[in-house]
Amino acid sequence: MANDGTNGAAQAAGPTLTALAQYVKDMSFENPNAPRVFSNQNQNPQIQLQVNVGATQLGDSDIESVLSLEGKAEIGPDTLFVFELSYAGVFRITGVPAEHMAAVVMIECPRLLFPFARQIVADAVRNGGFPPLYIDPVDFAALYQQRMAEMEGKAETTPIS
Repeated sequence: MANDGTNGAAQAAGPTLTALAQYVKDMSFENPNAPRVFSNQNQNPQIQLQVNVGATQLGDSDIESVLSLEGKAEIGPDTLFVFELSYAGVFRITGVPAEHMAAVVMIECPRLLFPFARQIVADAVRNGGFPPLYIDPVDFAALYQQRMAEMEGKAETTPIS
């Protein structure tokens, strides 16, 4: 068998997604009604959570993806805690066709970041004096599809001047 000098590298060169770095970009935890709220923990709080994903192109193949989690817990009129976390990663993405790049950046990158961000939130809530808050897994593909549908709806309703 003849060796063409590629050692199969050409066959193995497909799409790649490599995490180069992960970091807390911004974090805030507030316990605005402490210590009064600690005596009122016999009820289940109402939890509100908002998830956002953003991305910034850093170079030809490097992208910063930022997963933002914002939430708060309330019992009646009392706020137990409020948190905001921006957890980011720098990813090197190669071999992905341009038409699929947005999906990779907005679905796969935050999917890789989520478990770490979830643990940071759980630890912050626990360190604030409450039971840890374990956020349910997020379907980033559904969020991406929803965002694309919203953008298409805006494009259809926006008059062209």
